[in-house]
Amino acid sequence: MEGFTVRYHRLHRLLEDLQLAHGDGRFLKLLKQLTRFHLLVLDDWGLSRINALHQRDLLELIDDRYQKGSIVVTSQMPVSVWHEGMEDPTLADAILDRLIHNAHHIALKGESMRQRLPQWQNLPEKTSVTEARQP
Repeated sequence: MEGFTVRYHRLHRLLEDLQLAHGDGRFLKLLKQLTRFHLLVLDDWGLSRINALHQRDLLELIDDRYQKGSIVVTSQMPVSVWHEGMEDPTLADAILDRLIHNAHHIALKGESMRQRLPQWQNLPEKTSVTEARQP
């Protein structure tokens, strides 16, 4: 609504897409597309180990976006263990240096929002979600 463009990706799936793009010649085109968005959201960082091939692609992506667009990284893992989740320590240093520099770190506490009963389940049978949210 404010004119900002946003792209959301689960990190592992994005890395797989980038790897496949190498094989069919779309890699540079895909990187260029990902740098056009004002904000790139990388979800589920650290849920699986990042191999060296994926690290190279991730470094290219982050480097292309560096100082040009924002990146939001979400993770269940503390930042202190992100380095350990990457195969190549040199690439890990380069990736994390670019991510952490000028970053704002927000650590959330409390129970998972997914464990709470969704509000829409408490609505009367004939009321839509949009109607229920209107003042």
